Amino acid sequence: MKISYNWIRQFIKIDNTSEETASLLTDLGLEVESVDRFQSVKGGLEGIVVGHVLTCEKHPNADRLKVTTVDLGDGAPVQIVCGAANVAAGQKVPVATIGTTLFDKEGKAFQIKKGKIRDMESHGMICAEDEIGLGDSHDGILVLDAKLKPGTPVAEVFQVENDEVFEIGLTPNRADAMSHMGVARDLRAGLLLRNIATEFKTPSVSAFRVDKRTLKIDVKVEDAKLAPRYCGVTLSGVTVKPSPAWLQNRLKAIGINPKNNIVDVTNYVLHELGQPLHAFDAARITGSKVVVKTLPAGTKFTTLDEVERELHADDLMICDEKGPMCFAGVLGGKNSGVTENTNSIFLESAYFNPVSVRKTAKRHAINTDASFRFERGIDPTITEYALKRAALLIKELAGGEVTSDIIDLYPKKIEDFPVVLNFAKAARIIGQELPKETIKKILVSLDIKVNSVSDAGLGLTIPAYRVDVQREIDVIEEILRVYGYNNIAFSKKLNATVANSPRTEDYKIQNIVAGVLNANGFHEMMANSLTTPEYTALSETLKPQFGVSMLNPLSGDLAAMRQSMLFSGLEAVAYNINRRNSDLKLFEFGKTYHKLPSGYEEPKHLTLFMSGDRQAENWTPSVPGGFFLFKGYVEAVIARLGLTGTRALPVESDVFAEGMALALGNEIIVEFGTVRKNLLKAFDIRQEVLYADFNWNAVLKNLGGKIRFTDIPKYPEVRRDFALLLDENVSFGTIYSLARQTEKSLLKEVRLFDVYEGKNLPAGKKSYAVSFILQDTTKTLTDTQIDKIMSKLQQQFESELGASLR
Repeated sequence: MKISYNWIRQFIKIDNTSEETASLLTDLGLEVESVDRFQSVKGGLEGIVVGHVLTCEKHPNADRLKVTTVDLGDGAPVQIVCGAANVAAGQKVPVATIGTTLFDKEGKAFQIKKGKIRDMESHGMICAEDEIGLGDSHDGILVLDAKLKPGTPVAEVFQVENDEVFEIGLTPNRADAMSHMGVARDLRAGLLLRNIATEFKTPSVSAFRVDKRTLKIDVKVEDAKLAPRYCGVTLSGVTVKPSPAWLQNRLKAIGINPKNNIVDVTNYVLHELGQPLHAFDAARITGSKVVVKTLPAGTKFTTLDEVERELHADDLMICDEKGPMCFAGVLGGKNSGVTENTNSIFLESAYFNPVSVRKTAKRHAINTDASFRFERGIDPTITEYALKRAALLIKELAGGEVTSDIIDLYPKKIEDFPVVLNFAKAARIIGQELPKETIKKILVSLDIKVNSVSDAGLGLTIPAYRVDVQREIDVIEEILRVYGYNNIAFSKKLNATVANSPRTEDYKIQNIVAGVLNANGFHEMMANSLTTPEYTALSETLKPQFGVSMLNPLSGDLAAMRQSMLFSGLEAVAYNINRRNSDLKLFEFGKTYHKLPSGYEEPKHLTLFMSGDRQAENWTPSVPGGFFLFKGYVEAVIARLGLTGTRALPVESDVFAEGMALALGNEIIVEFGTVRKNLLKAFDIRQEVLYADFNWNAVLKNLGGKIRFTDIPKYPEVRRDFALLLDENVSFGTIYSLARQTEKSLLKEVRLFDVYEGKNLPAGKKSYAVSFILQDTTKTLTDTQIDKIMSKLQQQFESELGASLR
């Protein structure tokens, strides 16, 4: 944001240098990133003075040149050779003296030196208007007012503006400083604390009055939540023309190109007071009423930049009887703006809902000075004041009369904020006890009203325009920034506390798991918690009503908090595949966000993603990763965490084509499997992706049990396999549970190592290849014992599940 130093001085009297002021602004939290010099005429006409041509003779050696004698006001006339046809004795002319720097049409500098032209000495240069940056004419020298005194700097004659412009890195919370008045207000507070009293002056509008009531335009606001306050007035008999030099210079200094006197006044007041305004050509308003409302989605509207846009149903528009004229608070329309033929205007000043303006601006990719301010929150109390200020300026610069009463629709006043400040808490947060009178002085200088004073604290009223100061901690921050962070004393003593944290501390467990995954070739990723709400349509387990939506989203793709970590992970997978990095192993620790009937919840997750081949391309054949390799990685994590006794369950999620879940007790620890193809298609992924989602809160809850040690068995384990032909609806979990119930002492493990469905099997059937690990820790198992157990298992499978051996 650019701030003119000369402009600030219209609000407060300040004698500091620009460097001192920049330092003070930075201390106040308005960081000055640079200070640039502005001159309304390049070079500032420095070294150019008024000269009086005493004599003018023809050059003896050139037909088109003349030799002049010029009085520069110092009592020693100089000889200057001039080629202009209109130079003559008795004229007052601008003279660039020896050493003066001028600029050519390309902006390149050159210096005036003493020289000889056709053997005649020349001690300076009599200038045309284009040679000193005052115009484009080069027909002859610029002849000045005959009453001017020789030696007078030409910069004084033409009132050259010399200014210094601060580039302020304004943070989004400082909506109060989005104007010259706001910055001047902060400067006043900083100066008062340094015992420099200065008067704060605002432009007077006492001269405002209604001249006639001949052009009344009614206003109707259909939704007061989107437009809490709306003011308007008409002016007639105006003349649209270029603005005067002083106004053009003010705007040019902060990087704005002047348009005409009407538009320039609205821009001037915007940057002066922070209140956006808009001027409509009254003759181009159809009917006699302005309506502030939303329009049906898809309505066509052409903006000032001549781009036709389709409206969203939530876009707030300024309309007449025919249709839309302006995006409220964002950008005007092509067919309702001020032109050179305009002679009457409807001037608008309003307070629009910040969220509504921001959504409209982002939706249509429009960024204007007006939307920048409305989005952050302007001062609702100066809406009418700014309108009067602009109307008076328009009358001064464009003539005309105020031809209607001011319409001010303000059904529900935006109230100031009450806050109670506790002195003890302020001292604790600041780290130093400030004098109570100093605290009061700072608050009053910031227009914060002190309603009550006690030994414990202050009762305060915060002005409505300070949208960032609504809590006690915000007030403390204001006190600290004005007092100065650099003025807070630091203790020379350093205190440190060593705390004992348990081995199951979250960050420690994360590091352990990350180490396991890194060792297996996984890379950690971090995805944005903000995502598009459209992802909820990809899974029936995600409910739009449970989503946490942003009130002021940066874009439609970042409008909601994620309910699942799957989709942000698939975005990363697709991003890598599109850049020829298709063999992926990724993991992420993060949270999902849910607005449930019981309240907000933010469960933590660990997710794993695997896609592509097991290893990089080599002379050996490429081998895809596959489900069982991925299952091994999941089990490696569980094993490293010491979680024993997990049981396999069928997965109950529509994101998996096939998968399984592992549980401890009644809690699911992890779900994993192959992602469905319809989900991959939504991200344009054409290769298999495996995904695991750990319930990290459940993982942490089940840690910390006592570690028990057992001897390594001295006697061997025995493996037996069954190839079971089963109904297709029978899950491995059912086989596992039934086997465990049948043999509880010697059956150590049950594993599924192959599944087959297809030809050569009866309809509705599938084949499971299951292995059973048997072991007795006290003796070697005999064939008789093994056969007895396997026979009992076979009988149970046949009777309970209708299975048969293949």
